[in-house]
Amino acid sequence: MRPDLYLQNAGRRYGLRGPWVLRGVDLTVAPGRLVRVEGANGSGKSTLLRLLAGIDAPSEGRVTGRPRTAYVPERFPPALPFTAAGYLTHLGTVHGLTRAAAARAAGEWLERLGAAAYAGTPMARLSKGSSQKVAVAQALLGEPELLVLDEAWTGLDTEARAELERAVAERTTAGGSVVFVDHDPRRLAGLPDATYAVRDGSLVERASAEPVPSGPQVTIEVQGPPDGRLPAQVHASVSSAEETSPGRYRLAVPAPHSDVVLRALLTARPPWHVASVVQREDTPGSRP
Repeated sequence: MRPDLYLQNAGRRYGLRGPWVLRGVDLTVAPGRLVRVEGANGSGKSTLLRLLAGIDAPSEGRVTGRPRTAYVPERFPPALPFTAAGYLTHLGTVHGLTRAAAARAAGEWLERLGAAAYAGTPMARLSKGSSQKVAVAQALLGEPELLVLDEAWTGLDTEARAELERAVAERTTAGGSVVFVDHDPRRLAGLPDATYAVRDGSLVERASAEPVPSGPQVTIEVQGPPDGRLPAQVHASVSSAEETSPGRYRLAVPAPHSDVVLRALLTARPPWHVASVVQREDTPGSRP
């Protein structure tokens, strides 16, 4: 298993005498964790994410335990001398994939994000939304151990936003970690393992608050094997799990994560029996 990522007394400023953007930051990101970062505009959120992603080095302190990392920046440069598929294939080889595997992964992610029709389009001619889909795809095609997302949902259409949420669930279920910033407080509401706020150049962990409405939910009724214990991957992706009778559970799952939960249940050994799957209206979500 990959090591934890540590920021130890990390600080960052630009220029030898520039003001400190961040200082005294201590943060541990363990495998399988989903971490949300909040803060006002200009507070240093993006600087923190750049430190985590290895884009910037700390001006003081250190970062240790570097996993394989992929990053979706707040602003993605679209005017690159590639087609969408060509750029993704090139990035896939940088991530260590063979060219054939990189081309295959590029096609799969463009399809998942609804951008397959633009595979042969030069990057400079892509719309902002399509360019953002390529930005997301380049981070996901190498199956990173740490995924860093800086306002990655901005500019995506509804289907692509849901697909990115599904990809986040897949990464954490597979043991990867995800750190994200998003302006929408409902984004992945109820699911982060920890939420931090950047304030006055410092990082503080936010105490658990009242649940935030989390968007469309799916109720899944399942019957388990004799031991009746839900797979760990399921616990990582549900809003709540209620045991209604021995070995039988009612799961509340954010709609974008339902495929991940169902796959984990049906591929468990022994598999779980799925009794029903029902879409329901928005409800507040909370972790079990």
